[in-house]
Amino acid sequence: MKTDKKQIGDLGENVAAYYLIKKGYNILKRNFRIKGGEIDIIAVKDGVIAFTEVKTRSPDPLVSGFEAVTPKKKKLIIKASEQYSIRYPHNFQPRFDVAVVTVSEGKIVGFRYVENAFDASK
Repeated sequence: MKTDKKQIGDLGENVAAYYLIKKGYNILKRNFRIKGGEIDIIAVKDGVIAFTEVKTRSPDPLVSGFEAVTPKKKKLIIKASEQYSIRYPHNFQPRFDVAVVTVSEGKIVGFRYVENAFDASK
């Protein structure tokens, strides 16, 4: 099954959102965009707001999903989270998570979710 990059990315985001919902999170927003940055999923649970970056990869990629969240990408995610928090004030504790979804021939073959993958001080 041939799928384009956008469809594969959407599939990965849907899997990560489903995972969060199953873990009891409430999804507040998906694909929150500002100039120069985007957050794939924003979800809350137990006083924590999770800003989640989703990376969807084929098996054995040249760059792992975690490696693809570069220092520059982290800065953009942090900037977007700050803008979200200004536009939608809240009292939640922010956390930055990364989900890596592995897809082969249109099927999910791997999933890894890391809470506190990075913080705003880095």
